[in-house]
Amino acid sequence: MKTGHPGRGAVLFAAFLAAAIIGGCTVLPPETPPASPTVTRTPTTTLTPTVTLTPTPEPLVPTPLPSATATVAPTTTIAARAEAVRDPVTTPSTTALPLMTPTQRPTSTSEPATAAAPTPPPSAAALPWSPAPARARDRLGVGVPLGQITDYDWGDGLPGWYLNWRTELNPQRPAGIRFAQMVHIFEDEYLPPLARIQAIAADNPGSLWLIGNEPDVAWQDNTTPEQYAETYGILYPAIKQADPTAQVAIGGVSQPTPLRLDYLDRVLAAYQNQYGNPMPVDIWNVHAFILREEADSWGVGIPPGMDATQGTLYEIPDHTDMAIFQKQLVDFRRWMAAHGFRDKPLVVSEYGVLMPDTYGFPPDVVSQFMLDTFDFMLTARDPEIGYALDDNRLVQAFCWYSTADTRYPTPNLFDPETRAVTPLGEVFQAYAAGIA
Repeated sequence: MKTGHPGRGAVLFAAFLAAAIIGGCTVLPPETPPASPTVTRTPTTTLTPTVTLTPTPEPLVPTPLPSATATVAPTTTIAARAEAVRDPVTTPSTTALPLMTPTQRPTSTSEPATAAAPTPPPSAAALPWSPAPARARDRLGVGVPLGQITDYDWGDGLPGWYLNWRTELNPQRPAGIRFAQMVHIFEDEYLPPLARIQAIAADNPGSLWLIGNEPDVAWQDNTTPEQYAETYGILYPAIKQADPTAQVAIGGVSQPTPLRLDYLDRVLAAYQNQYGNPMPVDIWNVHAFILREEADSWGVGIPPGMDATQGTLYEIPDHTDMAIFQKQLVDFRRWMAAHGFRDKPLVVSEYGVLMPDTYGFPPDVVSQFMLDTFDFMLTARDPEIGYALDDNRLVQAFCWYSTADTRYPTPNLFDPETRAVTPLGEVFQAYAAGIA
């Protein structure tokens, strides 16, 4: 049983941080994309009915976002879209999202718990950090890998929350926006030390705590299911002891594919075996990238401790496929329900477009994907697997990657050097302002 973060771990973790890039650090395909799929994509203006209403080797440094003359979605369209999802708590949609046929995956060795019957929803004001925000904008978040949230001019489009992949004793909170704390895990170590974590928790009551960042990815937290379960069992009670109102979330796996769900099955089984009781999770958390799962290839690779050599073999054009994006989140909510977690909120704490323009992802495709995903996560509901305390919505909060990044600049809302808003950032701000 670990009680802190020893010196050996500090050295290893420092080396890890020097090699990794904060956020959704995934290896992109070689500079010459595979010839089999076409990389030319035609963005759609609406979600396809069969998905919306049926379910339904060196890292490449991409090119920067094109100049302000690039084509993006017009603000009139954004205003109309924002109007459609404005204040969804008080004016809920009556359209439910039916169940989709689940993706077949290996059977877990752990026995899923029986889902508890939902309780009547309280008022939004009585709920904790993220389950049912009073405003639609409170659901919309951003990742800030460079600088501070206040380094950027958000105008009327300030998001409702943010994270920066760190823990902060005094996080900047302009206009009272929320900040998500993150503890990093590396194999069987964690940072910051436990005493620091508890001090931050005590001084920031009611915070959301993300325990790890992509533990399933070798160049991120690189943690086996068994290692993750052991560390989580140390951090969860320590944070709760310091702040009983804290909302503790499991670390987000890179994408909710069958292979990653099997990883989470092993986490739950390992926790049960090690601690003798079910794993306590206040808020479920997942990333929602669409990337290849194959050993020695581009994408997110194979999770540590897993014997597979292949998972879901996505191709480059799949990276912004809305049908895949929606199905992954529906499948994850179904997995939550099957394991007795339907009564928990779901946060998508990181997703975006990492591929460069030259791979078929120009600004108009990226902005269309961003708007379509915003619409979906603000409105998608399911009466069987959705979160009952939030009008059966599938997702309670989500976070776009990112505000500004030099390694993966395609989804940048601001220029990393000048801090000037990008065309995509203008689209984001118009949408956020419209759902205030």
